[in-house]
Order: sequence, then C-alpha cells, then structure tokens
Amino acid sequence: MKTKAYIITGPTASGKSDFAHELARQTNGTVINCDSVQIYRGIEAISASPFANRTAFDEIDGIPYRLFSILPLTEQISVSDYLRLARAEYENAIGAGRTPIFVGGTGYYINALINGISPMPDVSNESRARARALVENDLTAARGLLPPEFSATDPQRVARAVEVFFETGRHITEFQNMPRVGAVVPNAKRILINPDSVVLRERIAARIPLMLSSGALAEAQSVINSGWDENRAIGASQLCKFIRGEITESECVQNWITRTNQYAKRQRTWFRTQYNPDIVIDHCPTADDVAILLNNR
Repeated sequence: MKTKAYIITGPTASGKSDFAHELARQTNGTVINCDSVQIYRGIEAISASPFANRTAFDEIDGIPYRLFSILPLTEQISVSDYLRLARAEYENAIGAGRTPIFVGGTGYYINALINGISPMPDVSNESRARARALVENDLTAARGLLPPEFSATDPQRVARAVEVFFETGRHITEFQNMPRVGAVVPNAKRILINPDSVVLRERIAARIPLMLSSGALAEAQSVINSGWDENRAIGASQLCKFIRGEITESECVQNWITRTNQYAKRQRTWFRTQYNPDIVIDHCPTADDVAILLNNR
C-alpha cells in the first residue's frame, strides 16, 4: 500500500533535509517544513535552511517546498497557526497527486502533526499585547500569574500562557488537559535519522563556517534591526552578541557549536521518549537509504 505521508526528523545536522529532498524526488513528493525557525524569512543561513543563498523559496530542482521562509521576522506564529498552514499544504499535495513529506526537528510541531493540539481560546490583540509587555518588563511577575504545574520558562511560552489567562481568567493548563484535536497526519510513516553522536558533533563543527559564508552575520544584523527575539535561534544569539562587541569571534563560534550540540542532545531525548519512529536510520543517509526505504514499504 502506498504511504500517504512521511515525517522525517532527527537532530540538527543529521542530514534530514537532503534525505527529504531525495525521497521527494523518488516519490513525486512535496517537502513541507516542520521547523519553527526555518519558517521565518531572512535567517536562512542561521537556521541551516535548504534555502540559504536562494532568492525564491517555493521549489528546489523542480520539487515543491512549502512553509519555508514564509513569515517576516516581525510576525508571531502559534502551534495552532502552524497546524492550520500544514493541513492546507498537506491537502494541496494530496490534491495534486503528490506525497506530503514533512521534515524538521521541532518537537512540538511534529507532536501536533501526529496528535493534534488541545483546543485553545481565541485571544484578543489587547490581551496579547498586555501579556507581551508584562513578560518583557518582568518575567518573574508574569510567571507568578501561572500555576505551579506550568513549568516552561521560555518567554514566548510564558507570554502565551499569560495572554490566555488575561483573556479567560483560566490557566492554560486547563485547556492543555482537554482532549486533543486537529491531527494532520496521525498515520504518517515516521522516520528518525539518528547518526552517531561523534559524527554529529563533527558535522555541527564543520557546518558553522558554511553558515557564516552563506550570510549568517548579515542575517544577525537583520535580527537586531527587526527586534526579533535572538534567543529563539541558536546562532542568532551568538552572532548578535558578537556584532554588539560582547564576545569575540572565536567565542561566538565556540559558543555556537556548544549550544548546537546541547540542542542536539535535547532533541535526541525527545525522539527517544516522544516520537516512536517506524524506521530509524543510524547514520547520515544517502540516496541508497531512500531506495531501501521505498523497496521495503
């Protein structure tokens, strides 16, 4: 039976983008992004997007690519927003007779694609602005409005919880405990690319100079100019600090490598405990791995 959709994930620098492209080439596929940073336009090098050094963001070598570089840095996107966009692109691909291939390393996007999300209330612009202002001015006070079971410390997630509280008078955890709805591809074939950690560290270290030569420093200046939260993307934070003279170039690169390795470790933990893959590829994949996958489906 033909597979209707694939989800391809793995730690950063594992080779999942190349694998997705080759799979799309061999299956008449459409590649759909599930990375929360690559969805933004203007940070293609920093995010290691397949569209670094490109000016058009909807195809590569004739293969359709969707949800890459679609948002300006000044715009916010929620998981429910992403799910709505992903569903539309999935349906477009199916309608065109193409295989939807989701690729990326953002766990909460992948979880939403497979399991859906808890229904959340609509939030007014006023409540959203109040929440953002409070988080920016006093994160501790904002956290104080939330229940003990809300453990997130990321400012964006705290702001989301606070805006729900301002709008409804109820905690976001109440909504999160409701049954999930809106899964896009609950039966997708799940592929995990999970190479040896030593190999991955070598690939991460080798990739940083390539990202710099692809314009990452200029992108970081754009991040500063836009007011986008530089801490949302590894690499952006380090480069912005370098631009401001807070760290040296050597410190920037070393910290970038260290933070990327730490992120890859967190990703591996999520894959091990939350993903439940159908297929695990324990090395950086090649076109032969795609052929083997398709022969065994």
